[in-house]
Amino acid sequence: MDFGPYLLLASLEGAVTAAVLALMAAGLSLVFGVMRVVNVAHGEFYMLGAVLAWVVASAVGGGPVLGFVAALVVAPLLVGALAAAADVTVLKRLDYDPERTIVATIGLLYILQQLTLMGYGPEARPVAPPFNARLALPWVEWGDAGPQLYWPWGLSITSYKLFVIGAAVAVLAGLWLFMTRTRVGLVMRATQLDGEMAQAFGIPVERVYAGVFGLGAALAALAGVLIVPIQQAHYLMGGEALLLSFIVVIIGGLGSLAGTVIAAVLIGMSDGIISVFFSPTLAKIIATLLVAFVLVFRPRGLMGKAAR
Repeated sequence: MDFGPYLLLASLEGAVTAAVLALMAAGLSLVFGVMRVVNVAHGEFYMLGAVLAWVVASAVGGGPVLGFVAALVVAPLLVGALAAAADVTVLKRLDYDPERTIVATIGLLYILQQLTLMGYGPEARPVAPPFNARLALPWVEWGDAGPQLYWPWGLSITSYKLFVIGAAVAVLAGLWLFMTRTRVGLVMRATQLDGEMAQAFGIPVERVYAGVFGLGAALAALAGVLIVPIQQAHYLMGGEALLLSFIVVIIGGLGSLAGTVIAAVLIGMSDGIISVFFSPTLAKIIATLLVAFVLVFRPRGLMGKAAR
């Protein structure tokens, strides 16, 4: 078997990882960009999305399609509402102080984790994908007679994984349009640039913060819903996802949506390719080393803006 088909398969697997990672990291970056809050509990919102996907799909019944669609709508809304309530009841009372909010979100992390363990249990549970047809991967072979298309035996990807990639691209494009083309997005960006000036012009900054915190959590929950048909839902699954999200936002630049997407593609693709040809441990080591290089040579990230 030639090297090329395996590289194509590894790249597609990496693209799935990149898609889910970009959604989660975009929520983390959005919260920091607007609120200047480092949300350590962000991984638990991702975990709650996956767990609630299993709960909703099991409760709805009626086949995997109906259950998954219901989870895709309900889980992000519930998690977003929970995050907005946490912002109003906890972070707002701390006046969004950077050090105290880090401690508060660490406490929120353990509360959500332990409540999930008590209610959901320690078991890892799967959610059936709405569709899961296996698609053979074509490969172009260049020979004396020109390009020839063939399908290497045994190399394929599921239609659901391709759906995850397409769904993430659509959501991220919608988020960009929302932030740049709508009045609400304009209000968020104004709050990001100067919160005190925005408040002086009548913008309800505290309501904006609650909405941003809820939106960031909803994006993480959506990533959890999309990944749970591929990886089983577990109450400890948020830890590694949070670490990778921090790696992405540090490399891309805290608060930069474009930098976050670029870094997610870089980390996700490298993770998929290195994991297939070498080992997942080596992929994590390389990602950590990349963060170290970025912090040394470009502390604000690939597309982060220097402080003014």
